[in-house]
Amino acid sequence: MKPNIVYYEPDALKYELGIKLREKYANSEWVEIYSHNNIPFLREKQNCEFAKMKHNIVVGIRKSHKYVENHKTSDFLVPYTSSGCSAMCLYCYLVCNYNKCSYLRLFVNREQMMAKLIKTSLGSDKELTFEIGSNSDLVLENTITDNLTWTIERFSKIEKGYITLPTKFDMVDGLLNLSHKGRVIIRMSVNPHDVINKIELGTSPLGRRINAINKLAESDYKLGILIAPVILVPDWEDKYKILIETLADTLSAKAKQNIFFEVIFMTYSYVHRMINAEAFPNAVDLFDKTLMTGRGRGKYCYKPQVRAAGEEYLRELLGKYFPDNEIMYVV
Repeated sequence: MKPNIVYYEPDALKYELGIKLREKYANSEWVEIYSHNNIPFLREKQNCEFAKMKHNIVVGIRKSHKYVENHKTSDFLVPYTSSGCSAMCLYCYLVCNYNKCSYLRLFVNREQMMAKLIKTSLGSDKELTFEIGSNSDLVLENTITDNLTWTIERFSKIEKGYITLPTKFDMVDGLLNLSHKGRVIIRMSVNPHDVINKIELGTSPLGRRINAINKLAESDYKLGILIAPVILVPDWEDKYKILIETLADTLSAKAKQNIFFEVIFMTYSYVHRMINAEAFPNAVDLFDKTLMTGRGRGKYCYKPQVRAAGEEYLRELLGKYFPDNEIMYVV
């Protein structure tokens, strides 16, 4: 990624990573800002400029380090080295206020974040798992900062606890020779070809994601597969059946040995619809009033009976093609 504009907090250039980014993107325009979390002239941009905004990055210092308890595949959600993403998935949950938080923000004080991660892990009387990728895609970020490589190299040395992250990208070659010591869990998000091509804009194709899983398996990473988000597009049953058959046919034997599954049905919102209508006028409309119901202010989810039928269908398929692999949860 070569950003058009880098918005930066001046103090970020006092950090090693900040200096490296300044050198790496010396030919981009650099614009000084007061706070990465509040950039007024970006907040005033129109929805139609959404895609253009994704070509910029923000460099700052993460000030909030509060861990949030989690009860799915980790013990804590951890604020980490980035937030937002350069991809443009039409359902992205970070798009609550696109011109505040969905573009890519990079935080240079990684040493501070790593110190807390290590202290928390060593201070526990049990092995904790930390979700470090809930606010961004760290495989994508790694192509810019090398932060994931940096993190794995340091966290694995303490030999206690685990870090986990999801991704929709296949750029994993730089991770394959790291001494992770089995303490890194990478969860690849997958969807049918049509969903990726038409809805998960700017992400890696399905085949390349599967190849990445197989590479990571050969390097003995712990692995999961997120079927997420499940989107009930027309003919969704056939599309997801083909997806699961494709996984069964193309995942390596080693990848299949220990992989687990997570299944997450899509939630959507009025804000998504507004932005997508103006930024991507020819894109698929993900709102279906026959299948969806309100969930909180301006939010939508699939009706309980619709989601229950979808869950039953997907559990049946996974049970048929992956009878020995655990389904961690369906939500």
